[in-house]
Amino acid sequence: MAGQDGIYFDDASACVDKVIQRVGKQITLGLPLGLGKPVRFVNALYQRAKDDPEIKLHIVTALSLLAPKGSSSLEKRFMEPFANRLYGNIPELTYARDVSNNKLPANVTVSEFFFKAGSYLRNQSQQRNYVCTNYTHAVRDLMAQGVNVVGQLMSPGDVHGKPGQMSFSCNPDLSLDILPVLRQREAEGTPVAMVAEQNRELPWFGHHAVVDDSQFDIILSHPSSDYPLFSAPQMAVSPADHMIGFYASCLLKDGGTLQVGIGSLGAALVHSAIVRHKNNAAWKSIYDFAQVAEQFPVVCEYGGTEPFEKGLYGCSEMMVDGFLYLLQEGILKREVFEHAGLQTLINDGKITGKPSLQTLDVLLSEELIDSPLRARDVRWLVQHGILGSHVQFKGGRLRLSEEKSVEADLGNAETREALQAMGLGASLEGGIAMHGGFYVGPERFYQALRDLPQAQRDKICMTSVNFINHLYDHRFGDQKMKVAQRIHGRFINSAMMYTLNGAAVSDGLDDGRVVSGVGGQYNFVAMAHELPGGRSILALRATRSSGGKALSNIVFNYAHCTIPRHLRDIVITEYGIADLRGQPDEEVFLRLIRIADSRFQDDLLKQAQKAGKVSADFRLPAHWKNNTPEQIRKSLAAAGEGDWFPAFPFGRDFTDEELKLGKALKSLKAATSTPRGKLATLWQALRADDEDGQYHGLLERMNLVRPSGIREKLDRKLVIHGLQQLEPLKDTGNPKS
Repeated sequence: MAGQDGIYFDDASACVDKVIQRVGKQITLGLPLGLGKPVRFVNALYQRAKDDPEIKLHIVTALSLLAPKGSSSLEKRFMEPFANRLYGNIPELTYARDVSNNKLPANVTVSEFFFKAGSYLRNQSQQRNYVCTNYTHAVRDLMAQGVNVVGQLMSPGDVHGKPGQMSFSCNPDLSLDILPVLRQREAEGTPVAMVAEQNRELPWFGHHAVVDDSQFDIILSHPSSDYPLFSAPQMAVSPADHMIGFYASCLLKDGGTLQVGIGSLGAALVHSAIVRHKNNAAWKSIYDFAQVAEQFPVVCEYGGTEPFEKGLYGCSEMMVDGFLYLLQEGILKREVFEHAGLQTLINDGKITGKPSLQTLDVLLSEELIDSPLRARDVRWLVQHGILGSHVQFKGGRLRLSEEKSVEADLGNAETREALQAMGLGASLEGGIAMHGGFYVGPERFYQALRDLPQAQRDKICMTSVNFINHLYDHRFGDQKMKVAQRIHGRFINSAMMYTLNGAAVSDGLDDGRVVSGVGGQYNFVAMAHELPGGRSILALRATRSSGGKALSNIVFNYAHCTIPRHLRDIVITEYGIADLRGQPDEEVFLRLIRIADSRFQDDLLKQAQKAGKVSADFRLPAHWKNNTPEQIRKSLAAAGEGDWFPAFPFGRDFTDEELKLGKALKSLKAATSTPRGKLATLWQALRADDEDGQYHGLLERMNLVRPSGIREKLDRKLVIHGLQQLEPLKDTGNPKS
């Protein structure tokens, strides 16, 4: 049923009727990536297309989130209760499930520019329909698909004291730029529809993220059907991840800028930064044990070892939950301002956060204001808290109270005395500590965002990805301003592999299949090369496991790359830091071999020497050959007694039972990754039994206490076998035990 102004509806099917009425049955639907998809509306539109083959529906989006299901029978048994607990009250994106199951109807196509990593490696339809684009070009390239309908989940303003407004909240990243393009398309004669679905669970953010309700053509508002937000569970952080995070924390400059991505490597960095800030002695113990300054001198010029007195400013396309922890710990506190001149003066220490007459004198000498002050000067000074909000410009004079006004001449003694006494603001205002484009995270992260005190909420500006990911967007600020804000920029992203000549493999395989997408990685790497003092840091684990074998992620070459070799900069593995910028090829090859796992260093060196990239008489130094998992454990243990680097530093969604079962299933999966391993594991599992009932609770969690049928009985034995493999070997007195 439509509201009084004709754009509000409380029924998703009615919204679909209105969309078809506006644009017809040829619909190209643009949706935000991740969390911001209007699930009720999208499901209704998709169902309508399934019911009516005359509708041609093309969905263009990225990162369509689905609850995990598991592939094998054991994984399904493990995941179903967990998924029900986390996602049971959240409506599923039906098109995404059909995509996953290869069940899309012939009249529906889905194109994405970023996948959940590895989710569609075996999905030929999605591989064919993938759109490869940089995040900053996504609006241009998706609009080229003919988008005529855009759907967006929005936070309604009426419950936040902002009637008539809504917040893009979790996804202004592309939507802020799509909206004017769509309106331009409408002005040129193409029927379009902007659809908002309100959800009161969505945290409210102001600044750039707020728009008037009138910007939308159709608004679905039905509070009783609001649903919880899709959560991304906390990932376990391994010792290798923690060591990578530690090395990355060595490169953070106090008073600098931070961008970081999602996942365990990002969580490890945030945790190590907090340890550096709050428990500096323990952090320095690892720093000294690993001889970081001696082995990797780049940290001495570009990093730091002390607590964050000035703090960091966050500028990241994704506001991961780690930024909230940095905010809570007093690390994310360096504020930036939307004025290049003011920001530069702050950077240079000529202006502090406490307004004074000297502040006015500096602004005058730098020609940012005039004297006598003009009306626009006063507005600008009040806006930034340099003058109090009560100060007005009336009749060419400064009105400081009902009884007191003075000349606007800053050289006038009476004016200066009056301003000192009653005209200055308490502190600079309007500063932002975090610019983010989108967010996805655990439920506790969403609740913390909803509970933010207003003062902290005002320090976060969710905005366009074009503002964040490069320097040349003029909608929310010019290049000079961004350069001034992003001092000592550290742009930290992950890669899958890295070649010895300096190219990063982050998004795809050499057979053409897409693992995830370029996203904003290229943007941040390129921007780091443009910013004075900026550094791009690509982090990756030194090894991976495949087919039961350890493989090196530092490789001689690879037939696909995401970041070309001419943009090589800093690379981190759990074994150290390779500073590649400006280095000749031989030095690049050697610095990467230096941080490879020692099991693969000899082969990498031989390949490099065979190619003529490294001198034939070079030999691996002895101190390079200690790159082993055992050395990682020793380095982390140098922090002293206590669990300084836990597997879940920021909480977890799995129960203790689920963690144990998860380890057992992971071990089983690795053991059965080859035909020979599968046969051996099955043979061993057939003899496994739980005679003393020690695994009863775990088997109950898997619903395998009383199995029926051959499949369930075999699953029970496999679980018991997997759990037994986790138990430490018993000392039987036999030296072979």
